[in-house]
Amino acid sequence: MTFEVEKVRHDFPVLSQTVNGKPLRYLDNAASAQVPNLVIERGSEYLRKEHSNVHRGVHYLSQKATSAYEAAREKVRKFINAGEAKECIFVRGCTEGINLVASGYGRKFINEGDEILVSQMEHHSNIVPWQMLAEERGAKIRVIPMNEAGDLIIDEYVNLLNERTKMVAVSHVSNALGTINPVKEMIETAHKFGIPVCVDGAQAVPHMRVDVRDLDADFFAFSGHKMFGPTGSGVIYGKKEWLEKMLPYQGGGSMIRTVSFEKTTYAGLPEKFEAGTPAIASQIGLGAAIDYLNSIDLDAAFAYEHELLEYATERLGAIEGVRIIGTAKNKASVVSFTVKDIHPHDIGTILDQDGIAIRAGHHCAQPVMQFYDVPATARASLAFYNTKADVDALADAVTKVIAVFA
Repeated sequence: MTFEVEKVRHDFPVLSQTVNGKPLRYLDNAASAQVPNLVIERGSEYLRKEHSNVHRGVHYLSQKATSAYEAAREKVRKFINAGEAKECIFVRGCTEGINLVASGYGRKFINEGDEILVSQMEHHSNIVPWQMLAEERGAKIRVIPMNEAGDLIIDEYVNLLNERTKMVAVSHVSNALGTINPVKEMIETAHKFGIPVCVDGAQAVPHMRVDVRDLDADFFAFSGHKMFGPTGSGVIYGKKEWLEKMLPYQGGGSMIRTVSFEKTTYAGLPEKFEAGTPAIASQIGLGAAIDYLNSIDLDAAFAYEHELLEYATERLGAIEGVRIIGTAKNKASVVSFTVKDIHPHDIGTILDQDGIAIRAGHHCAQPVMQFYDVPATARASLAFYNTKADVDALADAVTKVIAVFA
């Protein structure tokens, strides 16, 4: 199976530029992936020819914008294999999606003494909303531990489940370690206790095929900007039976059926959770990003990406003084590392001089840094438009960093 990476790279205009006189080597895809021409042109077309508010307008532009907006929702449904389009709620990104679940589910179903399980490797967006909810409701956060390789300890997870557990919150793929968690099995185990599971899928959707019905996920959140779409776009998938029981996340226009000063009744799905004017251009752009992904050989792309990950792990791991953080056998897209006593911010700054874009910091995963007893890591994160030349440039630059500080 051959993946034509050079052909794909031509679809992403940002990749053709230079930084500090060097070819751009963009290795910060876990933070935000780049955007192909198809998505740029579709967003531009909407703003030039279709811009109008959606749903309630009877005029031509509003009807056209509404059709494009709802067509994007149907594209999402097919892409993740949701049962119905109305189970796909448009949000600004994964963070808002998880907050929506924490608020709408939590205020209805979580009470004093209840427990919420959160894994030790979660992004802050799948920790803080649950902490806020637990503090408000008198519930307790319990942590699913991980081992030194960066794998969750599943036996400990099973032992934590009990009649007080009301939610499990876990990432499909760790943004800080690249670990692919066994979420299907974790969901199956939780369901034996009648416990719903909220999956942070932000790092999964761009790097593997996701079927929410096969996973049997109760909630699955992801962001458009990590899957080659615009910022301000994203989805929280939820099973209809949960969404219909949950409280609205925000109040205002669009999410109502009737309003009086005595009582308000709420609209059905998905409008119930989409108060106010949405990010129309961004969500139409998300639909275009799905069109783009459907236009390439995704299986070949994902296989190629995995080859790159193995190559990057080998190249960086061979450099004396480099410590790779997160060595799980089942990984996707991410190589996090430290270099001797050199702060990752210094690594990132020096690499930028060679046109190499990585992320340096705690990656909104401070508990992970605490576990490995490091203040931060340097993180190279890959996409299918990256090349072995990008990885070689990264390894050579890291070697140069070590020489500078020596």
